[in-house]
Amino acid sequence: MLAARAEQPSTVSRGTSAGAPLAEQLAEETRRRAALESQVLPKPDRTRVITISNQKGGVGKTTTAVNIAAALARTGSRVLVVDLDPQGNASTALGVEHQPGTASVYDALVNDASLEEVVQQTTEHDNLQCVPATIDLAGAEIELVSLVAREQRLQRALQAFLGSVDDHYDYVFIDCPPSLGLLTINAFVAASEVLIPIQCEYYALEGLSQLLRNIELIERHLNPALRVSTILLTMYDSRTNLAQQVAQDVRDHFPTQVLSTIIPRSVRVSEAPSYGQSVIAYDYSSTGSLSYREAAAEMAVRGAPVIERAN
Repeated sequence: MLAARAEQPSTVSRGTSAGAPLAEQLAEETRRRAALESQVLPKPDRTRVITISNQKGGVGKTTTAVNIAAALARTGSRVLVVDLDPQGNASTALGVEHQPGTASVYDALVNDASLEEVVQQTTEHDNLQCVPATIDLAGAEIELVSLVAREQRLQRALQAFLGSVDDHYDYVFIDCPPSLGLLTINAFVAASEVLIPIQCEYYALEGLSQLLRNIELIERHLNPALRVSTILLTMYDSRTNLAQQVAQDVRDHFPTQVLSTIIPRSVRVSEAPSYGQSVIAYDYSSTGSLSYREAAAEMAVRGAPVIERAN
């Protein structure tokens, strides 16, 4: 079920150890920044549609969606974020309007509005747009039940939108709610890749097997192109043996999907959404910003997984 991938040399550091002496840490971060600045990232040949999902809440799912999208936009890629979580946290972090009554993804799913009618320019970067979520989306699970092709509503809207825009999008990131309902199923059907953030703490792998089984069911019955392409370790604290053990366990189970980059625990990353910004915009020089920029670069260099088709 998990996509095979040709081995590629890692171009990105795993991140600075939280326990390293300050001088060593500063020197290492300076080296990492210089490596990023000198790197020219390839753009995908076709739009990569990536659903960011984990049925466990609080793992950095929305934070990952927003910051990787912002990092890629800053490197010149044209990026769209689709906020499919009724809480609207991705919309908040990107500084777009999502008060009740705002035209949103709800209108595209339930009322057949085009995404062109609801997409907004973010305050983050000219290359980054967002389809916002409002609280109206909380009732969409029930309203979708009676609609025709209820699992393909987002896929059809997104395909129509991508086919109609003059400026090609390089990436589309879909931020899901932390549950498996019709909203998340719509996200899986619309995407070709899944990015799973995993928190480096106890119970991190709890529910992951079920999530993978659900993705496999979607692949088998609704979307044969769907693959788990990326796993990102988040909220890492190298001072604890537990975090190191969780990281190693995940790498052992998913050696080709896990990014080399690890996202450390960071106050700046946590603060940024309250200012309607990604950490990339909020504090560009911070360790959290650097780590998300490295993760985005690694995703770009790896590219989309190769889909092996049966003869």
